[in-house]
Amino acid sequence: MEELGHSTLVACDLGEAMVHLSAPVPIDALFVDMRLGELPFGGYDVANQAIALRPDLRVLYTSGTPLTADMADRFVPGGKFIQKPYSAEQLGISMEQLLD
Repeated sequence: MEELGHSTLVACDLGEAMVHLSAPVPIDALFVDMRLGELPFGGYDVANQAIALRPDLRVLYTSGTPLTADMADRFVPGGKFIQKPYSAEQLGISMEQLLD
């Protein structure tokens, strides 16, 4: 993301993500893997808690599993998806579309 011109904050777990999201710094988007083993609903849990703290946050989900309607139904409003594997160019396009 930094190579694409975006500043990033990295979180290794939900706790670290919540620390970043609770800080008084601008955050435009959350990029989260839907399959995080430590949480019952993985990236969905992270996104839902993030939106509770920052309702205007935009969320880009990723997974190696092809997107299904059931998966998309769990997205926060406005959430978008990019399937793994993706190139830096594809990620950049997806992020720009998310932020527009």
